[in-house]
Amino acid sequence: MFILDTDHLGIVQRRTSPEHKTLLLRMRQHPLEAFFVTIISFHEQVNGWNTYIHRAKNTEGLVRGYAMFQEMLFGFTRMNVLPFDAEAVNMFFKLRKSGVRVATMDLRIGSIALTHGFTLLTRNTVDFERIPGLQVQDWTLPDRAR
Repeated sequence: MFILDTDHLGIVQRRTSPEHKTLLLRMRQHPLEAFFVTIISFHEQVNGWNTYIHRAKNTEGLVRGYAMFQEMLFGFTRMNVLPFDAEAVNMFFKLRKSGVRVATMDLRIGSIALTHGFTLLTRNTVDFERIPGLQVQDWTLPDRAR
């Protein structure tokens, strides 16, 4: 089972980056049910589009911002979304107390992945590999570079 970090999720959603094809080829080797996202990624994306809307200088910017908000909402309703539940919160505080220094949102995502025993798919391997016991892979790299 796999969790898409927010960056891998963004690649899937945008469908335009050079890494998209590589990522999709790897994902197609597994059933759709094997992939999850976290409520933390939803939170990160909501924050991003909220900022975009607040900074919009014209009608087109507002329309685009709200259209992306709606598209994001629709997409998340169709995904397997894992919660930041009591078990993940406990893991988060245990990791913080042990001295793991990773950005808060990343540590929350990592805590969810650890409590479920899932592999996290991300390009941010350097930070996530600081979390003891977390399985991390970057599926945007060609096979020979992994």
